[in-house]
Amino acid sequence: MASKMKVAFFELEKWEEKYIAAQLKQEKGLALEFYHTKVNKKDIKSLGEIDVLAAFIYSAIDKTALDKLTKLKMIATMSTGFDHIDLAICDTRKIKVSNVPSYGENTVAEHTLALLLALSRKLIPSVARARTGDFSLGGLRGFDLKGKTIGLVGLGHIGTKFAAMVASLGMNILVHDLKPNKELAKELKLKYVSLEYLLRNSDIISLHVPYNKATHHLINSKNIKLIKRGAYLLNTARGGLVSSSALIKALDKGILAGAGLDVLEEEAFIKEEKELLTQTYNSRVDLKTVLRNHLLLQNPKVIITPHNAFNSQEALIRILDTTIDNILAYKKKKPINLVSR
Repeated sequence: MASKMKVAFFELEKWEEKYIAAQLKQEKGLALEFYHTKVNKKDIKSLGEIDVLAAFIYSAIDKTALDKLTKLKMIATMSTGFDHIDLAICDTRKIKVSNVPSYGENTVAEHTLALLLALSRKLIPSVARARTGDFSLGGLRGFDLKGKTIGLVGLGHIGTKFAAMVASLGMNILVHDLKPNKELAKELKLKYVSLEYLLRNSDIISLHVPYNKATHHLINSKNIKLIKRGAYLLNTARGGLVSSSALIKALDKGILAGAGLDVLEEEAFIKEEKELLTQTYNSRVDLKTVLRNHLLLQNPKVIITPHNAFNSQEALIRILDTTIDNILAYKKKKPINLVSR
């Protein structure tokens, strides 16, 4: 009888353990182990026999760990990022490494649309007024999105989903992206332009690019002056894309009529959205203090949500489903979502 493939899962919440166990209940040839903690030296001593390791970003799967995991053949990280794994050693030992390339594109796109609608129809002040029993309409006049021009900076998975949503509302779409997609441009009737052109001609600007050295303060004190007066800014990507000081000045001077933000500049160090839900993150970052002290939070022209765009039950389950798929694909000797050689 062939021996079972031993799989150890780490950094799980109780509901995640139950979900994974239920999904793999009928799968033959697997022996499952579950841990709520990250990979640590104590656990590694008893894990020398495992074939597959699944963990989140707080587990450092480095040389020290890998040297003790002598029979390890595959790592399934429950994240998009994988810099907590020593890929060089994995490649040398022919250990396959798979990640979760995407899980929340429609989730984040829907949240971005929610922010846009809330701004255009003055939803927050409308609700606040109605709750006091005041049903007067003074100062609550909004604007239609149909016919307005929206500029999308970045057209990756999330940007593409959002583009389809706003196209269905009858909006004109400008896009700034380093890799134009001609087929998508034709399908959604969007136009690729320079960043400067986009800033000058958009009624709404929405950011959908990753945060790195090249995109740090993509919107800054110089180019924010180019923005069409009275435009709105949406950012559900990364806080570091926008200079907070430049944004505050643009709002004060009326360059921007408002902003919808799910991220703030102070959050630039966040690597994975799911990190926000972990006890490890919450124990080292007091996000409430960051938000409370932020000038933008008190600005009536701004809607801020606490980096919640990714946070749907379906998105979190997609992380688990993709991890399970990665493990089963490896079991069938047809690995997917590889970030290793």
